[in-house]
Amino acid sequence: MTGSEEYDVVIVGAGFSGLYAIHRIRRLGLSLRCFEAGDGVGGTWYWNRYPGARVDIESMQYSYSFDEGLQQEWKWPEYFSPQADLEAYANHVADRFGLREHIEFETRVNRLRFDEAENRWHIAAENGRTATAKYIVAACGSLDATNVPAFPGLDTFRGQWFHTSKWPKDGVPFEGKRVGLIGTGSTGIQAVPVIAKTAEHLTVFQRTPAYSLPAYNRATDPEYEQAWKANYQDRRTAMFGNFAASYMENEQYRSVFDYTPEERLRILEEAWAARNGLLFMRTFSDIGTSLEANTVVAEFVRDKIRGLVKDPAVAEMLCPKTYPIGAKRICMDTGYFEAYNRDNVKLVDVRANPIAEITPTGLRTTTGEYDLDIIVFATGFDAVTGSMTRMNVTGLGGRDLRDKWTDGPTTYLGFLVAGFPNLFMIHGPGSPGVLAQMITAGEWQVDFVAGLIADMEAAGRHRIDTAPEWERRWNLEVEEAAGHTLYNKADSWYVGANIPGKPRVFMIYIGGFDRYKQRCTEQVTNGYEGFVFDAPIGASR
Repeated sequence: MTGSEEYDVVIVGAGFSGLYAIHRIRRLGLSLRCFEAGDGVGGTWYWNRYPGARVDIESMQYSYSFDEGLQQEWKWPEYFSPQADLEAYANHVADRFGLREHIEFETRVNRLRFDEAENRWHIAAENGRTATAKYIVAACGSLDATNVPAFPGLDTFRGQWFHTSKWPKDGVPFEGKRVGLIGTGSTGIQAVPVIAKTAEHLTVFQRTPAYSLPAYNRATDPEYEQAWKANYQDRRTAMFGNFAASYMENEQYRSVFDYTPEERLRILEEAWAARNGLLFMRTFSDIGTSLEANTVVAEFVRDKIRGLVKDPAVAEMLCPKTYPIGAKRICMDTGYFEAYNRDNVKLVDVRANPIAEITPTGLRTTTGEYDLDIIVFATGFDAVTGSMTRMNVTGLGGRDLRDKWTDGPTTYLGFLVAGFPNLFMIHGPGSPGVLAQMITAGEWQVDFVAGLIADMEAAGRHRIDTAPEWERRWNLEVEEAAGHTLYNKADSWYVGANIPGKPRVFMIYIGGFDRYKQRCTEQVTNGYEGFVFDAPIGASR
């Protein structure tokens, strides 16, 4: 299909939020179309097929809540599902609810232009497809815009190179290959142990070490599954009222300093043996807010790394020491640190000895050369904003979104950008985004947007927008929430530090998903405070 058609709503992206947006907005009786860059559904779990790719939230809760039948019928084989199971789940949902008929695959949107006279968005895709729509729902993901650092000489490399988010569907064989992996964030941590098992040799190029905890993944226990399925309604209610949109039964202890050193060690040992990721970070109440308390916990984790890695020098290279634990994404692994005990794995510190260039036969740092057959870039994304700015979005007066966000992203409630009417973002900057469980948070955000669209249509309105003053107020709330934590003490992708030239702004609302929900709802019930319409609209909800 190459012609231009008119729709009420165009949804960008057929990941988990995009699929639910199709299901939810379709109920409004509006015409809609979803444009998806890939040839299948699943978003993150369609694109990220790299070795070891796996979710770090327990799958019984990393799933949709909108249909009880779906909750009861689907079986998750493991506690933390691998990519293939998550993609299969997305396909099941698309087929079960008849969503696929609304999706155009292999249609990457690369132009969004608002026409002020028509009050409509003009959409263009790389394949030549064009359309117009009154509303855009951008469900294109926080971690979508691939980041491949501009290393000199990459185009001269005679071997193969891959970014982990654009992994071939049929996989990459590593047998007999000398592999270089660049990046040791959550993706690299998952990939290293798997690649090391079959590669002739694996060289890992690390700029910044990461805190990682054991995942303790295992086959799903039938009693655990039944407990979830018997109590889904209550647990989902708890998740929607939770700061992280997650279900957490574990006890949270008081301040680290309310306990003797012996008691602290006992509590941390128990947490290390039973908790992972987010749960471990909740062991004490002040890990995320007190640098002194955080240091106690960080040193405990560093000692664990030292105990797992046999070579003391390598262990120290793997110990994060320049930022608080939790200020960057906490990772979860299966045998990551132990992989460095293998004879075929070498760790290279590219902060001390930066990568100078990619050569025809491998890679050169400032102090050495490495012959490689395959290079794997586990270098992440232009996170949170990149998926929006790469679509070449222009709003009122032809203003480019990239110009609007020159000094950092500005939004109202994470949904709207002043001067870009009828454009709604899901998991956009200024929302809880990646710091809340994204399927649950995404469902709520889609419901909120669907409610706004329904109100607009019922009132016969043409535009919904916000104003720079309300963006400023919301940005202050986002900054204030972050200011109470230790997140600003790390150069993370949360602040855009991984992208050269990107402004350093904390882009995520860290005040809690529950507080975020409350603030959004308040603004609507207070007479749509902060929303700008082409004409007044009553508080109908």
